Amino acid sequence: MSDTTATATATRVAITVDDHVAEVRLTRPDKHNALDAAMFEGIVAAVEQVAATPGVRAVVLYGDGPSFCSGLDIASFMTGPVSTGDLLARDGGHVANLAQRVAYDWTQLPVPVIAAIHGACFGGGLQIALGADIRIAAPDARLSVMEIRWGLVPDMAITQTLPRLVAMDVAKELVFTGRRLSGEEAKEVGLVTHVAADPLTAARELAADIATRSPDAIRAGKRLLQEAWLAAPAEALLLESELQTALLGSPNQLAAVTAGVTKEPAEFTDPGHGRG
Repeated sequence: MSDTTATATATRVAITVDDHVAEVRLTRPDKHNALDAAMFEGIVAAVEQVAATPGVRAVVLYGDGPSFCSGLDIASFMTGPVSTGDLLARDGGHVANLAQRVAYDWTQLPVPVIAAIHGACFGGGLQIALGADIRIAAPDARLSVMEIRWGLVPDMAITQTLPRLVAMDVAKELVFTGRRLSGEEAKEVGLVTHVAADPLTAARELAADIATRSPDAIRAGKRLLQEAWLAAPAEALLLESELQTALLGSPNQLAAVTAGVTKEPAEFTDPGHGRG
């Protein structure tokens, strides 16, 4: 899958796919990628599009311009046709509402998602980044669970992401104060995985590395950790066995073994797609 494809989702998100890596780019740089109605809809549509694209093995999520995402564009909801109440509505049988889906849906995507964070990553923007599997931040990035400043609680799937990353006392302090952390400080408390001077380049390098691995094992690994991290021992151990049994002796598992022995690049078959 060496060809490059590009698509646009609504007017707020652009997607490119090359060498098994999808790049999802927030494209509202003049507003620091603040979340208006079109951005919410565009991000949800982007997840669906990536999930339906054959051959994708990893995703890089980032923002155009000076910031990753500065949070909710409150003014647009005060004056526009879509209200904040619309964000809280559930439809189509989804467990999450629209506001939650822009973060939660990344956790449900079967392939790894790497967020490259720079500039402002506030409120809803931070919660979107928390939906990624791995976060790489610039040292001087600014991160905040900012909702307390508006007299609100964070409600964009943070209950499904933050408890997996930090201790409860750390989470409470961040939620109660809304204080801003640098990328370095965020790494210290566990909000981000790595700090890099150029987070986008680092994210691309990591995604490229993941894309060389068995797509079956990568998908199984994400599912295993996503579902078993906080599960009861019996449920978690059973899932380990079930996923491993499905992998053992499969074409992609044998291809990985062959590559390990011969030191040659593996030829894997992607779900619903050919070899690459």
